[in-house]
Amino acid sequence: MGKVAVGAAVVCAAAVCAAAALVVRHRMRSSGRWARAMAILREFEENCGTPLGKLRQVADAMTVEMHAGLASEGGSKLKMIISYVDNLPTGDEKGLFYALDLGGTNFRVLRVLLGGKEKGVIAQEFDEVSIPPHLMTESSDALFDYIAAALAKFVATEGEGLHSTPGRQRELGFTFSFPVRQTSIASGTLIKWTKGFSIEDTVGQDVVGELTKAMERIGLDMRVSALVNDTIGTLAGGRYYNQDVIAAVILGTGTNAAYVERANAIPKWHGLLPRSGEMVINMEWGNFRSSHLPLTEFDQDLDAESLNPGEQIFEKSISGMYLGEVVRRVLLKMAEEAAFFGDVVPPKLKIPFILRTPNMSAMHHDTSSDLRVVGSTLKDILEIPNTSLKTRKAIIELCDIVATRGARLSAAGIVGILKKLGRDVVRDGEKQKSVIALDGGLFEHYTKFSACMESTLKELLGEEVSENIVVEHSCDGSGIGAALLAASHSQYLEVEES
Repeated sequence: MGKVAVGAAVVCAAAVCAAAALVVRHRMRSSGRWARAMAILREFEENCGTPLGKLRQVADAMTVEMHAGLASEGGSKLKMIISYVDNLPTGDEKGLFYALDLGGTNFRVLRVLLGGKEKGVIAQEFDEVSIPPHLMTESSDALFDYIAAALAKFVATEGEGLHSTPGRQRELGFTFSFPVRQTSIASGTLIKWTKGFSIEDTVGQDVVGELTKAMERIGLDMRVSALVNDTIGTLAGGRYYNQDVIAAVILGTGTNAAYVERANAIPKWHGLLPRSGEMVINMEWGNFRSSHLPLTEFDQDLDAESLNPGEQIFEKSISGMYLGEVVRRVLLKMAEEAAFFGDVVPPKLKIPFILRTPNMSAMHHDTSSDLRVVGSTLKDILEIPNTSLKTRKAIIELCDIVATRGARLSAAGIVGILKKLGRDVVRDGEKQKSVIALDGGLFEHYTKFSACMESTLKELLGEEVSENIVVEHSCDGSGIGAALLAASHSQYLEVEES
Protein backbone atom coordinates (compact mmCIF):
# COMPACT_ATOMS: atom_id res chain seq x y z
CA MET A 1 0.00 0.00 0.00
CA GLY A 2 2.80 2.30 0.97
CA LYS A 3 4.52 1.60 -2.34
CA VAL A 4 1.39 2.59 -4.25
CA ALA A 5 1.12 5.84 -2.27
CA VAL A 6 4.78 6.62 -2.86
CA GLY A 7 4.38 5.81 -6.56
CA ALA A 8 1.32 8.05 -6.80
CA ALA A 9 3.19 10.83 -5.03
CA VAL A 10 6.10 10.47 -7.44
CA VAL A 11 3.71 10.59 -10.43
CA CYS A 12 1.96 13.67 -8.96
CA ALA A 13 5.29 15.39 -8.32
CA ALA A 14 6.41 14.59 -11.87
CA ALA A 15 3.14 15.98 -13.25
CA VAL A 16 3.52 19.17 -11.17
CA CYS A 17 7.13 19.54 -12.34
CA ALA A 18 6.08 19.02 -15.97
CA ALA A 19 3.26 21.57 -15.60
CA ALA A 20 5.64 24.02 -13.94
CA ALA A 21 8.18 23.47 -16.71
CA LEU A 22 5.43 24.13 -19.27
CA VAL A 23 4.46 27.36 -17.49
CA VAL A 24 8.10 28.44 -17.31
CA ARG A 25 8.64 27.52 -20.98
CA HIS A 26 5.46 29.39 -21.94
CA ARG A 27 6.56 32.42 -19.92
CA MET A 28 10.02 32.27 -21.43
CA ARG A 29 8.52 31.95 -24.88
CA SER A 30 6.07 34.80 -24.35
CA SER A 31 8.76 37.01 -22.77
CA GLY A 32 10.98 36.14 -25.75
CA ARG A 33 8.17 37.13 -28.11
CA TRP A 34 7.54 40.35 -26.20
CA ALA A 35 11.25 41.19 -26.32
CA ARG A 36 11.24 40.59 -30.10
CA ALA A 37 8.12 42.77 -30.55
CA MET A 38 9.71 45.54 -28.50
CA ALA A 39 12.93 45.23 -30.53
CA ILE A 40 10.91 45.83 -33.72
CA LEU A 41 9.24 48.85 -32.11
CA ARG A 42 12.55 50.29 -30.80
CA GLU A 43 14.25 49.88 -34.21
CA PHE A 44 11.30 51.59 -35.91
CA GLU A 45 11.43 54.43 -33.36
CA GLU A 46 15.14 54.89 -34.01
CA ASN A 47 14.65 54.98 -37.80
CA CYS A 48 11.83 57.56 -37.42
CA GLY A 49 14.02 59.86 -35.35
CA THR A 50 13.68 63.60 -36.01
CA PRO A 51 16.38 65.33 -33.94
CA LEU A 52 16.66 69.09 -34.51
CA GLY A 53 19.76 68.69 -36.68
CA LYS A 54 17.92 66.41 -39.10
CA LEU A 55 14.86 68.70 -39.19
CA ARG A 56 17.11 71.66 -40.05
CA GLN A 57 18.55 69.62 -42.94
CA VAL A 58 14.99 68.90 -44.15
CA ALA A 59 14.08 72.61 -43.92
CA ASP A 60 17.24 73.58 -45.84
CA ALA A 61 16.51 70.96 -48.50
CA MET A 62 12.95 72.32 -48.86
CA THR A 63 14.33 75.85 -49.43
CA VAL A 64 16.86 74.58 -52.02
CA GLU A 65 14.13 72.69 -53.91
CA MET A 66 11.88 75.78 -53.84
CA HIS A 67 14.63 77.83 -55.53
CA ALA A 68 15.18 75.06 -58.12
CA GLY A 69 11.46 74.75 -58.87
CA LEU A 70 11.12 78.52 -59.38
CA ALA A 71 14.16 78.60 -61.68
CA SER A 72 12.83 76.27 -64.39
CA GLU A 73 10.00 73.89 -65.23
CA GLY A 74 10.98 70.38 -64.14
CA GLY A 75 13.97 71.76 -62.22
CA SER A 76 12.81 70.16 -58.97
CA LYS A 77 10.55 67.52 -57.49
CA LEU A 78 8.59 70.57 -56.25
CA LYS A 79 6.48 71.80 -59.17
CA MET A 80 6.27 75.39 -57.78
CA ILE A 81 3.27 76.14 -60.02
CA ILE A 82 2.62 79.77 -60.93
CA SER A 83 -1.03 80.29 -59.94
CA TYR A 84 -1.60 83.63 -61.73
CA VAL A 85 -3.17 84.85 -58.46
CA ASP A 86 -1.48 88.24 -58.06
CA ASN A 87 -4.25 90.01 -56.11
CA LEU A 88 -5.12 88.42 -52.80
CA PRO A 89 -8.21 89.75 -50.99
CA THR A 90 -7.66 92.93 -48.97
CA GLY A 91 -10.95 93.07 -47.07
CA ASP A 92 -12.23 95.96 -49.23
CA GLU A 93 -14.20 93.67 -51.57
CA LYS A 94 -17.93 94.31 -51.92
CA GLY A 95 -20.79 92.53 -53.64
CA LEU A 96 -22.23 89.05 -54.18
CA PHE A 97 -19.83 86.36 -55.41
CA TYR A 98 -20.20 82.65 -56.10
CA ALA A 99 -17.88 79.70 -55.65
CA LEU A 100 -17.87 76.15 -56.96
CA ASP A 101 -15.71 73.66 -55.03
CA LEU A 102 -15.09 70.42 -56.97
CA GLY A 103 -12.58 68.08 -55.40
CA GLY A 104 -14.16 64.66 -55.06
CA THR A 105 -17.42 62.75 -55.33
CA ASN A 106 -19.33 65.72 -53.89
CA PHE A 107 -19.16 69.35 -54.93
CA ARG A 108 -20.30 72.50 -53.18
CA VAL A 109 -21.85 75.68 -54.52
CA LEU A 110 -21.57 78.79 -52.36
CA ARG A 111 -22.48 82.46 -52.44
CA VAL A 112 -20.94 85.12 -50.27
CA LEU A 113 -22.13 88.70 -49.75
CA LEU A 114 -19.16 90.97 -48.98
CA GLY A 115 -19.55 94.38 -47.35
CA GLY A 116 -16.02 95.84 -47.49
CA LYS A 117 -13.79 96.72 -44.53
CA GLU A 118 -16.67 97.76 -42.28
CA LYS A 119 -18.98 94.76 -42.66
CA GLY A 120 -16.77 91.91 -43.94
CA VAL A 121 -18.70 88.74 -44.86
CA ILE A 122 -22.34 89.79 -44.41
CA ALA A 123 -23.89 86.47 -45.37
CA GLN A 124 -22.98 83.15 -46.92
CA GLU A 125 -25.04 80.21 -48.14
CA PHE A 126 -24.04 76.88 -49.63
CA ASP A 127 -25.41 73.66 -50.97
CA GLU A 128 -23.68 70.28 -51.30
CA VAL A 129 -24.40 68.03 -54.26
CA SER A 130 -23.23 64.45 -54.79
CA ILE A 131 -22.13 63.33 -58.26
CA PRO A 132 -23.83 60.16 -59.55
CA PRO A 133 -21.11 57.49 -60.05
CA HIS A 134 -21.83 57.04 -63.78
CA LEU A 135 -21.01 60.72 -64.43
CA MET A 136 -17.49 60.18 -63.06
CA THR A 137 -16.60 58.10 -66.11
CA GLU A 138 -19.08 59.16 -68.83
CA SER A 139 -18.29 62.34 -70.80
CA SER A 140 -17.07 65.87 -70.15
CA ASP A 141 -20.35 67.40 -71.35
CA ALA A 142 -22.44 65.11 -69.12
CA LEU A 143 -20.42 65.99 -65.99
CA PHE A 144 -20.27 69.74 -66.57
CA ASP A 145 -23.94 69.91 -67.64
CA TYR A 146 -24.85 68.29 -64.32
CA ILE A 147 -22.70 70.79 -62.38
CA ALA A 148 -24.06 73.78 -64.35
CA ALA A 149 -27.65 72.65 -63.70
CA ALA A 150 -26.97 72.42 -59.94
CA LEU A 151 -25.39 75.88 -60.05
CA ALA A 152 -28.38 77.34 -61.91
CA LYS A 153 -30.76 75.78 -59.38
CA PHE A 154 -28.74 77.37 -56.55
CA VAL A 155 -28.69 80.79 -58.28
CA ALA A 156 -32.49 80.60 -58.57
CA THR A 157 -32.74 80.54 -54.75
CA GLU A 158 -31.12 83.98 -54.26
CA GLY A 159 -33.17 85.47 -51.45
CA GLU A 160 -33.85 88.98 -50.17
CA GLY A 161 -30.67 91.01 -49.90
CA LEU A 162 -28.64 88.30 -51.66
CA HIS A 163 -29.08 89.54 -55.21
CA SER A 164 -26.28 90.40 -57.60
CA THR A 165 -25.94 94.03 -58.73
CA PRO A 166 -28.39 94.73 -61.60
CA GLY A 167 -26.72 94.95 -65.00
CA ARG A 168 -23.68 92.99 -63.83
CA GLN A 169 -22.73 89.46 -64.75
CA ARG A 170 -22.48 87.09 -61.78
CA GLU A 171 -18.89 86.02 -61.02
CA LEU A 172 -17.59 82.70 -59.76
CA GLY A 173 -14.42 81.35 -58.18
CA PHE A 174 -13.80 77.74 -59.22
CA THR A 175 -11.87 75.50 -56.80
CA PHE A 176 -10.79 72.51 -58.87
CA SER A 177 -8.66 70.08 -56.84
CA PHE A 178 -7.27 67.94 -59.66
CA PRO A 179 -3.91 68.29 -61.46
CA VAL A 180 -4.18 71.26 -63.83
CA ARG A 181 -1.70 73.15 -66.01
CA GLN A 182 -2.70 76.72 -65.23
CA THR A 183 -2.50 79.11 -68.21
CA SER A 184 -4.03 82.26 -66.68
CA ILE A 185 -6.00 83.30 -63.58
CA ALA A 186 -9.15 81.86 -65.17
CA SER A 187 -7.97 79.01 -67.39
CA GLY A 188 -6.16 75.72 -66.98
CA THR A 189 -5.97 72.40 -68.81
CA LEU A 190 -6.62 69.13 -67.01
CA ILE A 191 -3.45 67.02 -66.78
CA LYS A 192 -5.21 63.91 -65.43
CA TRP A 193 -8.17 62.89 -63.32
CA THR A 194 -7.69 61.37 -59.83
CA LYS A 195 -10.02 60.29 -56.97
CA GLY A 196 -12.05 57.82 -59.04
CA PHE A 197 -12.81 60.13 -61.98
CA SER A 198 -11.88 58.90 -65.44
CA ILE A 199 -13.37 61.01 -68.26
CA GLU A 200 -10.96 60.86 -71.18
CA ASP A 201 -12.39 63.68 -73.28
CA THR A 202 -11.76 66.25 -70.51
CA VAL A 203 -8.00 65.55 -70.32
CA GLY A 204 -6.07 68.31 -72.12
CA GLN A 205 -9.13 70.58 -72.14
CA ASP A 206 -9.53 73.93 -70.36
CA VAL A 207 -11.79 73.07 -67.40
CA VAL A 208 -13.05 76.68 -67.18
CA GLY A 209 -14.00 76.47 -70.88
CA GLU A 210 -15.87 73.21 -70.24
CA LEU A 211 -17.83 74.75 -67.35
CA THR A 212 -18.51 77.99 -69.28
CA LYS A 213 -19.88 76.08 -72.30
CA ALA A 214 -22.15 74.04 -70.00
CA MET A 215 -23.46 77.24 -68.36
CA GLU A 216 -24.08 78.79 -71.80
CA ARG A 217 -26.01 75.70 -72.92
CA ILE A 218 -28.60 76.30 -70.18
CA GLY A 219 -28.56 80.11 -70.40
CA LEU A 220 -26.79 80.75 -67.07
CA ASP A 221 -25.00 84.10 -67.37
CA MET A 222 -21.99 83.68 -65.09
CA ARG A 223 -18.27 84.36 -65.56
CA VAL A 224 -15.50 82.29 -63.99
CA SER A 225 -13.05 84.93 -62.77
CA ALA A 226 -10.61 82.67 -60.87
CA LEU A 227 -9.54 79.02 -61.15
CA VAL A 228 -7.74 77.89 -57.97
CA ASN A 229 -6.96 74.83 -55.88
CA ASP A 230 -7.96 74.31 -52.25
CA THR A 231 -4.59 75.43 -50.83
CA ILE A 232 -4.72 78.77 -52.65
CA GLY A 233 -8.34 79.15 -51.52
CA THR A 234 -7.16 78.66 -47.93
CA LEU A 235 -4.46 81.29 -48.44
CA ALA A 236 -7.04 83.76 -49.82
CA GLY A 237 -9.48 83.06 -46.98
CA GLY A 238 -6.72 83.56 -44.41
CA ARG A 239 -5.47 86.79 -46.05
CA TYR A 240 -9.02 88.27 -46.16
CA TYR A 241 -9.23 88.19 -42.37
CA ASN A 242 -5.56 88.84 -41.65
CA GLN A 243 -3.19 90.77 -43.95
CA ASP A 244 -0.17 89.16 -42.25
CA VAL A 245 -0.97 85.75 -43.79
CA ILE A 246 1.95 84.77 -46.06
CA ALA A 247 1.37 81.04 -46.63
CA ALA A 248 -1.22 78.30 -46.35
CA VAL A 249 -0.74 74.63 -45.57
CA ILE A 250 -3.32 71.85 -45.96
CA LEU A 251 -2.83 68.86 -43.66
CA GLY A 252 -5.70 66.49 -44.36
CA THR A 253 -6.04 63.27 -46.34
CA GLY A 254 -3.38 64.78 -48.58
CA THR A 255 -1.07 67.74 -48.02
CA ASN A 256 0.07 70.84 -49.90
CA ALA A 257 1.37 74.36 -49.35
CA ALA A 258 1.08 77.70 -51.16
CA TYR A 259 2.73 81.01 -50.36
CA VAL A 260 3.15 84.59 -51.58
CA GLU A 261 6.37 85.10 -53.54
CA ARG A 262 7.96 88.29 -54.91
CA ALA A 263 7.22 88.22 -58.66
CA ASN A 264 10.79 89.25 -59.49
CA ALA A 265 12.12 86.19 -57.59
CA ILE A 266 10.59 83.74 -60.11
CA PRO A 267 13.15 83.20 -62.92
CA LYS A 268 10.77 80.95 -64.91
CA TRP A 269 8.10 83.70 -65.07
CA HIS A 270 8.40 85.31 -68.50
CA GLY A 271 5.29 87.49 -68.55
CA LEU A 272 4.88 91.09 -67.49
CA LEU A 273 5.40 91.57 -63.77
CA PRO A 274 2.04 92.03 -62.02
CA ARG A 275 1.23 95.47 -60.62
CA SER A 276 1.07 94.07 -57.09
CA GLY A 277 4.64 92.77 -57.43
CA GLU A 278 3.46 89.49 -55.91
CA MET A 279 2.54 86.05 -57.17
CA VAL A 280 1.02 83.12 -55.29
CA ILE A 281 2.96 79.89 -55.81
CA ASN A 282 1.30 76.49 -55.47
CA MET A 283 4.21 74.38 -54.23
CA GLU A 284 2.68 70.88 -54.54
CA TRP A 285 4.95 70.10 -51.58
CA GLY A 286 3.58 66.55 -51.16
CA ASN A 287 6.06 65.56 -53.89
CA PHE A 288 9.09 66.86 -51.94
CA ARG A 289 11.75 64.28 -51.25
CA SER A 290 15.19 64.40 -49.68
CA SER A 291 17.82 61.95 -48.46
CA HIS A 292 17.35 63.62 -45.03
CA LEU A 293 13.76 62.35 -44.64
CA PRO A 294 13.76 59.60 -41.97
CA LEU A 295 12.14 56.82 -44.03
CA THR A 296 11.87 53.20 -42.87
CA GLU A 297 11.37 49.80 -44.52
CA PHE A 298 7.63 50.27 -43.91
CA ASP A 299 7.57 53.57 -45.83
CA GLN A 300 9.54 52.02 -48.68
CA ASP A 301 7.14 49.06 -48.93
CA LEU A 302 4.09 51.36 -48.73
CA ASP A 303 5.52 53.48 -51.56
CA ALA A 304 6.43 50.46 -53.73
CA GLU A 305 2.89 49.05 -53.43
CA SER A 306 1.15 52.42 -53.97
CA LEU A 307 -0.53 53.66 -57.16
CA ASN A 308 2.27 56.22 -57.62
CA PRO A 309 5.62 54.66 -56.61
CA GLY A 310 8.41 57.19 -56.18
CA GLU A 311 5.96 60.11 -56.08
CA GLN A 312 4.49 62.14 -53.18
CA ILE A 313 7.13 60.85 -50.74
CA PHE A 314 6.68 63.76 -48.28
CA GLU A 315 2.89 63.30 -48.39
CA LYS A 316 3.27 59.58 -47.66
CA SER A 317 5.16 60.35 -44.44
CA ILE A 318 3.01 63.20 -43.06
CA SER A 319 -0.58 63.09 -44.37
CA GLY A 320 -3.79 61.55 -43.09
CA MET A 321 -4.10 59.12 -45.99
CA TYR A 322 -1.00 57.22 -44.86
CA LEU A 323 -0.29 57.58 -41.10
CA GLY A 324 -2.72 54.82 -40.06
CA GLU A 325 -1.39 52.57 -42.82
CA VAL A 326 2.19 52.89 -41.52
CA VAL A 327 0.94 51.88 -38.04
CA ARG A 328 -0.82 48.83 -39.56
CA ARG A 329 2.34 47.73 -41.37
CA VAL A 330 4.45 47.88 -38.19
CA LEU A 331 1.77 45.95 -36.24
CA LEU A 332 1.70 43.30 -38.99
CA LYS A 333 5.46 42.75 -38.70
CA MET A 334 5.14 42.52 -34.90
CA ALA A 335 2.32 39.98 -35.35
CA GLU A 336 4.17 37.89 -37.94
CA GLU A 337 7.63 37.90 -36.38
CA ALA A 338 6.87 38.19 -32.67
CA ALA A 339 3.34 36.73 -32.30
CA PHE A 340 2.30 40.14 -30.88
CA PHE A 341 -1.40 39.19 -30.97
CA GLY A 342 -0.93 35.46 -30.24
CA ASP A 343 -0.05 32.45 -32.37
CA VAL A 344 -2.36 33.39 -35.24
CA VAL A 345 -1.78 36.56 -37.27
CA PRO A 346 -5.16 38.41 -37.32
CA PRO A 347 -6.42 38.15 -40.94
CA LYS A 348 -7.87 41.69 -40.95
CA LEU A 349 -4.43 43.09 -40.10
CA LYS A 350 -3.27 42.01 -43.57
CA ILE A 351 -5.75 44.33 -45.36
CA PRO A 352 -4.06 47.55 -46.61
CA PHE A 353 -5.57 50.82 -45.35
CA ILE A 354 -8.04 49.07 -43.02
CA LEU A 355 -6.65 51.10 -40.10
CA ARG A 356 -7.43 54.72 -40.95
CA THR A 357 -5.80 57.76 -39.39
CA PRO A 358 -9.01 58.73 -37.47
CA ASN A 359 -8.82 55.25 -35.81
CA MET A 360 -5.16 55.83 -35.01
CA SER A 361 -5.96 59.27 -33.56
CA ALA A 362 -8.76 57.84 -31.38
CA MET A 363 -6.31 55.28 -29.93
CA HIS A 364 -3.53 57.85 -29.48
CA HIS A 365 -5.85 60.18 -27.53
CA ASP A 366 -7.17 57.40 -25.23
CA THR A 367 -6.71 58.45 -21.59
CA SER A 368 -8.93 55.81 -19.90
CA SER A 369 -7.19 53.72 -17.21
CA ASP A 370 -7.69 50.44 -19.12
CA LEU A 371 -7.21 52.08 -22.56
CA ARG A 372 -10.63 50.83 -23.61
CA VAL A 373 -10.69 52.91 -26.84
CA VAL A 374 -7.56 51.07 -28.00
CA GLY A 375 -9.19 47.76 -27.04
CA SER A 376 -12.47 48.49 -28.84
CA THR A 377 -10.69 49.83 -31.97
CA LEU A 378 -8.64 46.62 -32.22
CA LYS A 379 -11.78 44.52 -31.66
CA ASP A 380 -14.12 46.42 -34.00
CA ILE A 381 -11.75 47.10 -36.90
CA LEU A 382 -9.10 44.37 -36.78
CA GLU A 383 -11.23 41.73 -34.98
CA ILE A 384 -8.55 41.28 -32.31
CA PRO A 385 -10.34 40.55 -28.98
CA ASN A 386 -8.93 40.49 -25.44
CA THR A 387 -5.73 42.49 -25.70
CA SER A 388 -3.68 43.08 -22.54
CA LEU A 389 -3.03 46.53 -21.10
CA LYS A 390 0.69 46.05 -21.88
CA THR A 391 -0.17 45.44 -25.57
CA ARG A 392 -2.46 48.49 -25.69
CA LYS A 393 0.26 50.71 -24.21
CA ALA A 394 2.72 49.53 -26.87
CA ILE A 395 0.19 50.40 -29.60
CA ILE A 396 -0.23 53.93 -28.21
CA GLU A 397 3.55 54.26 -28.26
CA LEU A 398 3.58 53.19 -31.92
CA CYS A 399 0.89 55.77 -32.81
CA ASP A 400 2.97 58.41 -31.02
CA ILE A 401 6.12 57.56 -33.02
CA VAL A 402 4.30 57.82 -36.38
CA ALA A 403 2.35 61.00 -35.51
CA THR A 404 5.40 62.72 -34.00
CA ARG A 405 7.51 62.07 -37.08
CA GLY A 406 4.77 63.43 -39.36
CA ALA A 407 4.14 66.51 -37.22
CA ARG A 408 7.83 67.37 -36.87
CA LEU A 409 8.47 66.96 -40.62
CA SER A 410 5.47 69.24 -41.34
CA ALA A 411 7.04 71.88 -39.08
CA ALA A 412 10.37 71.52 -40.92
CA GLY A 413 8.54 72.08 -44.23
CA ILE A 414 7.00 75.30 -42.90
CA VAL A 415 10.43 76.49 -41.71
CA GLY A 416 11.70 75.82 -45.25
CA ILE A 417 9.09 78.28 -46.60
CA LEU A 418 9.93 80.87 -43.92
CA LYS A 419 13.65 80.55 -44.81
CA LYS A 420 12.90 81.11 -48.50
CA LEU A 421 11.08 84.33 -47.57
CA GLY A 422 13.79 85.43 -45.12
CA ARG A 423 11.34 85.30 -42.23
CA ASP A 424 13.19 82.69 -40.16
CA VAL A 425 15.29 85.39 -38.50
CA VAL A 426 14.59 88.73 -36.78
CA ARG A 427 16.21 91.57 -38.72
CA ASP A 428 17.41 94.67 -36.83
CA GLY A 429 14.75 94.42 -34.15
CA GLU A 430 11.95 94.22 -36.78
CA LYS A 431 8.70 92.80 -35.43
CA GLN A 432 7.18 91.59 -38.69
CA LYS A 433 4.33 89.13 -38.07
CA SER A 434 4.15 86.07 -40.34
CA VAL A 435 0.91 84.11 -40.21
CA ILE A 436 0.54 80.60 -41.67
CA ALA A 437 -3.09 79.64 -42.44
CA LEU A 438 -3.68 75.94 -41.80
CA ASP A 439 -6.62 73.76 -42.77
CA GLY A 440 -7.44 70.08 -43.17
CA GLY A 441 -8.91 67.32 -41.02
CA LEU A 442 -5.55 66.03 -39.78
CA PHE A 443 -4.58 69.45 -38.39
CA GLU A 444 -8.09 70.17 -37.10
CA HIS A 445 -8.97 66.85 -35.45
CA TYR A 446 -5.68 65.10 -34.54
CA THR A 447 -4.85 67.30 -31.53
CA LYS A 448 -1.58 65.59 -30.56
CA PHE A 449 -0.35 65.97 -34.17
CA SER A 450 -1.10 69.71 -34.40
CA ALA A 451 0.25 70.42 -30.88
CA CYS A 452 3.50 68.60 -31.71
CA MET A 453 3.80 70.46 -35.04
CA GLU A 454 3.40 73.85 -33.35
CA SER A 455 5.85 73.08 -30.52
CA THR A 456 8.42 71.81 -33.07
CA LEU A 457 8.03 75.04 -35.05
CA LYS A 458 8.94 77.01 -31.89
CA GLU A 459 11.86 74.65 -31.20
CA LEU A 460 13.27 75.12 -34.71
CA LEU A 461 12.84 78.90 -34.85
CA GLY A 462 13.89 79.80 -31.33
CA GLU A 463 12.05 81.99 -28.86
CA GLU A 464 12.69 85.41 -30.43
CA VAL A 465 11.59 84.49 -33.98
CA SER A 466 8.68 82.37 -32.71
CA GLU A 467 7.05 85.43 -31.18
CA ASN A 468 6.43 86.73 -34.72
CA ILE A 469 5.25 83.44 -36.30
CA VAL A 470 1.59 82.53 -35.87
CA VAL A 471 -0.24 79.38 -36.97
CA GLU A 472 -3.93 80.07 -37.54
CA HIS A 473 -6.71 77.64 -38.36
CA SER A 474 -8.40 78.88 -41.54
CA CYS A 475 -11.75 77.12 -41.68
CA ASP A 476 -13.27 76.22 -45.06
CA GLY A 477 -10.71 78.15 -47.05
CA SER A 478 -11.33 76.14 -50.20
CA GLY A 479 -14.95 77.31 -50.44
CA ILE A 480 -15.08 80.90 -49.23
CA GLY A 481 -11.51 81.51 -50.50
CA ALA A 482 -12.58 80.88 -54.09
CA ALA A 483 -15.45 83.39 -53.78
CA LEU A 484 -13.03 85.95 -52.31
CA LEU A 485 -10.63 85.39 -55.22
CA ALA A 486 -13.52 85.89 -57.66
CA ALA A 487 -14.01 89.25 -55.91
CA SER A 488 -10.32 90.26 -55.94
CA HIS A 489 -10.08 89.36 -59.67
CA SER A 490 -13.48 90.78 -60.63
CA GLN A 491 -13.89 92.29 -64.11
CA TYR A 492 -15.58 95.27 -62.43
CA LEU A 493 -12.63 96.23 -60.18
CA GLU A 494 -11.23 98.76 -62.67
CA VAL A 495 -14.67 100.38 -62.93
CA GLU A 496 -14.93 100.69 -59.14
CA GLU A 497 -11.40 102.07 -58.75
CA SER A 498 -11.75 104.73 -61.45
